Amino acid sequence: MALVTAAGSDSAAGTEVTGGSYARKNISVAAAVNGAVSNSADLIFTGMPACTVVGWEIWDSAGSPVRWSYGPFDASKTVAAGDEFKVAAGAWTFSAS
Repeated sequence: MALVTAAGSDSAAGTEVTGGSYARKNISVAAAVNGAVSNSADLIFTGMPACTVVGWEIWDSAGSPVRWSYGPFDASKTVAAGDEFKVAAGAWTFSAS
């Protein structure tokens, strides 16, 4: 999962968070329920830079990464330099349509 400060679109990636100790996180998902999956563990981004996180993007880990999906969080969150940003287990849900 990548965090973004400006939302992407179908044709362009969003503006990914940069700075601090920010790094993308691997997602583990629980078994699908009614065609939807959710993160099975907390995703904790530590040492964030000062920014406002508005959404997420999911990328594969290939040599030339491909963005699979993107979307907004229910609410934007402003973090101060050094803060952590947490996506609690089960809080992120994805359904292919």
